[in-house]
Amino acid sequence: MPCPSLHHRPLPLELIRTLPDTLNGFNRAKSNFCHLEAENDLEAIMCWLTEFKDSPGTYRSYRKEAERLLVWSLKQRNKALSHLTREDLMEYQKFIANPHPVEYWCGQRQPRHSDHWKPFQGPLSASSQRQAMTIINGLFSYLVNAGYLLGNPLSLMRQRKIMLNPDIKNPLQQERFLDQKTWRYLKKYIYAMPRDTKRQIAQYERILFLFHILYLLAPRVSEVSNHCMNSFRNYRGKWWWFITGKGNKHAKIPINDAMLEALVRYRRSLGLSDYPAEHDSSPLLRGLGGVRNISANMIYRIVKSVVQGAAESIREIAPHKAAVLQNASTHWFRHTSITHQDDV
Repeated sequence: MPCPSLHHRPLPLELIRTLPDTLNGFNRAKSNFCHLEAENDLEAIMCWLTEFKDSPGTYRSYRKEAERLLVWSLKQRNKALSHLTREDLMEYQKFIANPHPVEYWCGQRQPRHSDHWKPFQGPLSASSQRQAMTIINGLFSYLVNAGYLLGNPLSLMRQRKIMLNPDIKNPLQQERFLDQKTWRYLKKYIYAMPRDTKRQIAQYERILFLFHILYLLAPRVSEVSNHCMNSFRNYRGKWWWFITGKGNKHAKIPINDAMLEALVRYRRSLGLSDYPAEHDSSPLLRGLGGVRNISANMIYRIVKSVVQGAAESIREIAPHKAAVLQNASTHWFRHTSITHQDDV
């Protein structure tokens, strides 16, 4: 029988208050060997997600896959996540390729607190299936290492390595990006954005600067939101972007003339000097008031708003390009940048 708390509609993790007491996984380790303060699977998942709080994009991606699996295990299998077997996970891999019943599991993107929120927008592509199973494998491995679970059921799957590793020879399975023509459509849309009011001008200048960064420097969105103006520095006669990236690794990225001009333009729009001083620890990208920084989540939403607007602007003349563009997100521009460099 389906879990009563999930009978009417699926719920995101933060709205699942409790788990049924009757669901107790056989894969649970003895509590005195566990290094997590977790009494149930939901709390264990939240402990795992806490590890990624400093990387908002990763956190959202991992949360999405964890909640999909948890809700599926309760609704479809009437099992605790800690009770899932190898056979269950094989069925789950089939399920994400075709979530059903569709009316329960799938719907258009909605705010997480909305009554119309759904875990899926539709069936996952082959590459998205692999990513989902890779993330789930990471979750189970973490819970085993923490002493919460006795074993990782994914490790028993004979085809696991094949399933988790993409076929790099198949171009249909590569990371998504914008081709040159679609990128030109997007640039044309951005340059044509309205600038009739002070607010529109501020929005335009911020968007122009943001997309220069995303395309020319190929950063992670967290790197854009976390860095200050003085991360752009003149070093030995050349301009560089000094960053601290994933895994607390330090790097410096060369700045070309187009990126430097975009930096100068954005700073002028904020009423600042052309180039940041060494002590300028003000936010790199900021709110329309020109003072406070904006979060990685806000950057993500700005990008989604722009690409969706651009998609609508070409819907009639290039519907296939519009379909690609509307799905683009911040991470796409890392691959767009690298792919376009390869095209040169």
